[in-house]
Amino acid sequence: MARIIVVNSGKGGVGKTTTAINLGASLNKLNKNVIIVDANLNTPNIGLQLGAPIVPVTLNHVLKGKADIEDAIYEHSSGTKIVPSSLSIKELTKFNTKRLPEIVKKLATLCDYVIVDSAAGFGEEVIAVLSVADEIIIITNPEMPAVTDALKAVKVARQMGKEINGVIVTRHTQAKYEMPLSSIKSMLESQIIGVIPEDKAVKEALNLRDAVCHTHPKSRVSKKYYEIARKVSGEKVEEKRKLLEIIFGL
Repeated sequence: MARIIVVNSGKGGVGKTTTAINLGASLNKLNKNVIIVDANLNTPNIGLQLGAPIVPVTLNHVLKGKADIEDAIYEHSSGTKIVPSSLSIKELTKFNTKRLPEIVKKLATLCDYVIVDSAAGFGEEVIAVLSVADEIIIITNPEMPAVTDALKAVKVARQMGKEINGVIVTRHTQAKYEMPLSSIKSMLESQIIGVIPEDKAVKEALNLRDAVCHTHPKSRVSKKYYEIARKVSGEKVEEKRKLLEIIFGL
């Protein structure tokens, strides 16, 4: 049975989908069988970002009972598998989000890891995928509004009895105006398992419609995602920490 990891955040635009894609792709590089699920049903991006914006069968079709989940799995050229949601406005209604847990559990019998990219906030589809999660990774930016919303996500997950695997801080520049990593760790009462630097390679990968760890494997951001994937898979990662990181309490 696969580990079901839900990538969650309190707000949109913090790098949740980018993280889900690159965590899954990096685990795939570690020879893990991975399925990435786009459970952001209203504003899906997984298929778009991986070069498959329009496919015959999507998660929406499965939720409506029009197809089996096996029919909605597509394999990327890298070997990473994805279950995209529909970009069609016509598919935004009349799907049964209560079926999400059973669908995700079925996917868990087919691979080593199911990485679920949830919607932002705390709607029905978010609660549904959180209910089936084995563990949750919270994504935030180093700014107070994002961390405040991340705290809400942490509290909701813990109220549901779910384990917080850790926090990933994205778009980090070490600027003075950013919230210190030690403060983020303290506020969220969770370990920070990765800090993703601001890197133009991410935007270039978006334009290329692929994971940054595929398009720019030697970039700083790709190396960080690979490091996080190794941690998630249980490997002991020896980190060469800079003085500033030690001071900030990572």
